[in-house]
Amino acid sequence: MQTHYVEVSNQVNPIPTQSDEEDKARLDAWLQEVALSQDKQAFSELFSWFAPKIRAYGLKKFNDPTLAMDLVQETMTLVWRKATLFNQSKGNASGWIFTVMRNHSFDMLRKMQSNREDTVSDELWPLFDKQVEAVELDWLETKKLKKAVSILPNNQRVVVEGIYEQGLTQQELSEQLSEPIGTIKSRLRLALTKLRQEYEHE
Repeated sequence: MQTHYVEVSNQVNPIPTQSDEEDKARLDAWLQEVALSQDKQAFSELFSWFAPKIRAYGLKKFNDPTLAMDLVQETMTLVWRKATLFNQSKGNASGWIFTVMRNHSFDMLRKMQSNREDTVSDELWPLFDKQVEAVELDWLETKKLKKAVSILPNNQRVVVEGIYEQGLTQQELSEQLSEPIGTIKSRLRLALTKLRQEYEHE
């Protein structure tokens, strides 16, 4: 897309050209065709236009080529499925598609963060796991762990005991305590970090 620039008050501002307007009209038309008739050729044109731009954004956001390509695929899949939601009177195709891209990138980041937190909670304390045979537990270690849990802040202790002693899932505990799932995950992560530090200190 060709853009000319002029300098005004020490700032460089773009001036839309005829080419810009033609590109905008073409992109809007392709998205409308996808929305109205699921036109595969129009979608292919949109994909060819936006895929490199979305991939570049994904590389900057995730610093991972695989995740960048995932963002391309997922964004354009959403464009295909939700094209009927595009309202040309409220904006152009580029703005709409880039909004879809940004929203999905935030979803990916939240999922990555959630997976990291789940890994922290799962990797640690099999001593509370009911599937572990009693004969495999070292009584002294169990006693030491329970003592460490007992001195945690109350809101963290409740989460640890609920998950590892009562066998509740994080979602069940969230509902039981009327707390957001993110709060439960955060408290669990903080508690496990403190318990690990306690063990390493001992």
